[in-house]
Amino acid sequence: MTSAVPNLTTALTGPLLELEAHLLKRQADVECWLREQWLKTPAPFYASVDLRNSGFKLAPVDTNLFPAGFNNLNPAFMPLCVQAAQAAVERLCPKARRILIIAENHTRNLFYLESIETLKDIFEKAGLEARIASLRTDINEPVKIELPSGKICEISPLQRHGNRVAVVDFSPCLVLMNNDMSGGRPAILEGLEQQLVPPLNAGWSTRKKSDHFTHYTMVAHAFAEQIDIDPWLVSPLSLQCGEVNFMERSGMECLARNVETLLTAIQKKYDQYGIDRQPFVVLKADSGTYGMGIMMVKSADDVSKLNRKQRTKMSSAKEGLQVDNVLIQEGVYTFETLGDEQAVAEPVIYMMDHFVIGGFYRVHTGRGVDENLNAPGMHFEPLAFAQSCITPDRLDKPDAEPNRFYAYGVIARLALLAAARELA
Repeated sequence: MTSAVPNLTTALTGPLLELEAHLLKRQADVECWLREQWLKTPAPFYASVDLRNSGFKLAPVDTNLFPAGFNNLNPAFMPLCVQAAQAAVERLCPKARRILIIAENHTRNLFYLESIETLKDIFEKAGLEARIASLRTDINEPVKIELPSGKICEISPLQRHGNRVAVVDFSPCLVLMNNDMSGGRPAILEGLEQQLVPPLNAGWSTRKKSDHFTHYTMVAHAFAEQIDIDPWLVSPLSLQCGEVNFMERSGMECLARNVETLLTAIQKKYDQYGIDRQPFVVLKADSGTYGMGIMMVKSADDVSKLNRKQRTKMSSAKEGLQVDNVLIQEGVYTFETLGDEQAVAEPVIYMMDHFVIGGFYRVHTGRGVDENLNAPGMHFEPLAFAQSCITPDRLDKPDAEPNRFYAYGVIARLALLAAARELA
């Protein structure tokens, strides 16, 4: 039986231990500041945040506004999910009785279907009627798919009637997107009289990661000033390069130059904190998800020496989205490992409205501490959090399970606040 929390393999005597201790000591200030922020800018309906814990830094590396993976959460936290779902619906549409979930198009991905079915179950337990719809044009009638869990997932074709959408005889009050719209804004969802969340401009055909992390940097600086810490401890440095064409090699000089600039800035922070590690940066498609269009580099030469296979990999994202803008982000090592194999782990935090509802560790046996763990075709094991992220124990040591989970929840909510400002 493995531990519920991966071991942090670095000696916890450095900045992160101080950060966790500081968050515990200033918990009242942290929570008060966050409450004030939600009054100014309400949270997105839901989100998940990928974090990396290097032992000297704890920072978000991705924020997903159309989260999958709800089936990986600890079932014991279902009451938290239900309460958060009720709060989210109450804020948007207090009279809502019915919610329609718009799913991604890949109906053969059974893991995804388990997630969407779990999400439907959360809403039903929250007292709503819930159904799942698809934007696929080749689905003409409801499709039932048997899942490994034994559940049956029913997906119906989405229909438009005037300014409303429906499935068969089910007309919802609230329409929830769980489709990231990489292929563009669906015309069938334009101009609805029903409440649609997240909004269409939250999709990857419009949204850019660089915008999100610009907002996150501002949030991190304001938060750091509030509780008196170095914002770098909770924020990855980043730059953006537009007009890049990997196949034609245009814009590569700009990319290499910015990589060198960012590596120099990271090295300065490493020197400041006495960190004996080689800095690296992550090149990411500025729009898109599913771990596509991502590459780790450790020097500007790595950019100029990209081979054709690497350039092809970087040139397109999900649903054929062309990569022409690149986010260059500070690489954050992950030094949480699990079991005898020392499998690398990273936490993924789930939120609904502004409440943390749980999370899990993405545990990878085939990847290193400086690699992307959310990689297509690679095997990973989800490890559900054993405790919630909202009950720290100030009598225990700063890196004890409830306190590490609390630190995760705080940083994830900073990313959620950045997403709220981004959408606003």
